[in-house]
Amino acid sequence: MRKIVLALAVVSLSAGTALAQQPPGGRLGTGLPVPRYVSLKTDRVNLREGPSKDHRTAWVFQRAGLPVEIIAEYETWRRIRDSEGTEGWVLHSLLSGRRTALAMPWAKREQPPISLFDRADEKSSVVAHLQPGVITNIKGCDGKWCRVLIAMDGARDVDGYIQQEKLWGVYPNETVE
Repeated sequence: MRKIVLALAVVSLSAGTALAQQPPGGRLGTGLPVPRYVSLKTDRVNLREGPSKDHRTAWVFQRAGLPVEIIAEYETWRRIRDSEGTEGWVLHSLLSGRRTALAMPWAKREQPPISLFDRADEKSSVVAHLQPGVITNIKGCDGKWCRVLIAMDGARDVDGYIQQEKLWGVYPNETVE
């Protein structure tokens, strides 16, 4: 009997501690799945050491459309990670739900360019060769292949298919519609 009472006391103490850590009258986040991928909305996004404007800016992203992974939420702040593993906090309004991905940002310079195909098949025609780090707009993924669009300044956009494993910004076997 004493063990049961002690176990209940520990459970109620743990619940009280968890409730005490929540901000009074605030929300912890959106309730959307974490982690998840999003993209930067603007060309200038401050990455902060903590979830408020009082925290020091550790880095400034200067690439709209860059995919980032949300790994935590706190009120209107999102803790994100970029493709290089850098982490910090950004205001939610600087993020977009638009899905983008980087073409093999981990690739070395001496590796051949990444092929973009006209169909989800390695035997189909190559429509472009991508350098590592090119931002692609995700149109859809079936778990193995993604249809992407690469926006070209002053030229026609390039549309094609790339193997999902060659992208940073989508999870393995994830389907995106």
